[in-house]
Amino acid sequence: MKKKPLILIGSGGHAKACIDIVENEGKFYIYGIVDNKVKGSLLGYPIIGKDKDLKKYFKKVKHLLIGVGQIRDNKTRFRLYKMGKNLGYKFPVIVSKRSHVSKNSQIQEGTIIFHDVIVNSAAKIGKNCIINNKCLVEHDVFIGDHCHISTGAILNGNVAVGERCFVGSGAIIHQNTVIGDNCIIGAGVVVQGDVKSNSVFRHYE
Repeated sequence: MKKKPLILIGSGGHAKACIDIVENEGKFYIYGIVDNKVKGSLLGYPIIGKDKDLKKYFKKVKHLLIGVGQIRDNKTRFRLYKMGKNLGYKFPVIVSKRSHVSKNSQIQEGTIIFHDVIVNSAAKIGKNCIINNKCLVEHDVFIGDHCHISTGAILNGNVAVGERCFVGSGAIIHQNTVIGDNCIIGAGVVVQGDVKSNSVFRHYE
């Protein structure tokens, strides 16, 4: 299969990790990188301009990947996603070959699945999400748009995570739990009950 060109937005640490996943999957090749502050190259790929230059590259490249991470909030990723959509770009789903994604799951555009992730049957993952290395997304889990499920997090069966949430490394969310929109779940916490929207959950239960 012929690889399609893709532009990566951002040149920080998360972008480096995204490059590895794109190369691993093998469906796209990185045409170039755009970054508002950095010039030169990243891991051998040229930085071809700034965000404002995306408009002129649309004639040659139709696919974008957001290589900007998300911890405290998703404002930058959300802004870049809306900008790319307004310009007409497509956001592919990128999945590491080292991960298992059930054929009975659903993953929407712009989401990237990192290495050693398991996405089980009937799970649904929204748009523009980061499902980071070694996550477990169990059966019937729902993850809303623009979320980051960080390294090693475990979302047990029937968990629902609202939009624009961050779930920290190693967090465990018990089955049937509902996490509201705009929540931050701290690293390593165990969540045994529902979490209201706009909450920061850092203590252990």
